[in-house]
Amino acid sequence: MSAAQSQPALYLSKVERRYPQGDSFLEVLRGADLAIWPGEIVALIAPSGTGKSTLLHLAGLLEKPDGGQVFVGSKPTASMNDQERTRVRREELGFVYQFHHLLPEFSALENVVIPQLIRGLSRTEAQDRGTQLLTFLGLGKRLDHRPGELSGGEQQRVAIARAVANAPRLLLADEPTGNLDPNTADRVFQTLVAIVRASKLAALIATHNMDLAARMDRRVTIRDGLIVQLP
Repeated sequence: MSAAQSQPALYLSKVERRYPQGDSFLEVLRGADLAIWPGEIVALIAPSGTGKSTLLHLAGLLEKPDGGQVFVGSKPTASMNDQERTRVRREELGFVYQFHHLLPEFSALENVVIPQLIRGLSRTEAQDRGTQLLTFLGLGKRLDHRPGELSGGEQQRVAIARAVANAPRLLLADEPTGNLDPNTADRVFQTLVAIVRASKLAALIATHNMDLAARMDRRVTIRDGLIVQLP
């Protein structure tokens, strides 16, 4: 087992997060713990208002905890400055949202190439990897199509390829199939699982789709500010 696989890709230790609410504070997380390992897919099932978005923002280094620590790999991130957090997000985290957020004026391949160029890869390297990823996801004949020329499921597969293009340690997905019909959602989910397994990523996927959640490795929810394992 490599050093990277012998430690969690994401580890939340005693994480607290609260927000001002009038003269008091709303405590959303109260000492939450969570570890996600390389190659593991964890479903986050939580009703609105319980802290799902807060948890994803903390894991994605978009917010800082008020207490506790968020580790990405072995890196403690709570005291990082904005520049350091941006670097970790760019190099070690991938994001997939309910809406694909592709750049409409660029092709499928270009949408996957751009984040790699930002990281510093050469255009040739970025195009080769982008082509490999999109082909793996069944889009080898759609490389030059712009998002408006792709179906909803195809657009979301491009978004998945873009999210993993920089070989992140952790993939965070927020309702990645929420805008899709059941059959398309199932195909996109299979694509997501395939790329996670092949890349040995860790994945935290927020979903209200209980059928998809049941097919993941573990299921967790948020209760009284704590992360709780579900059967």
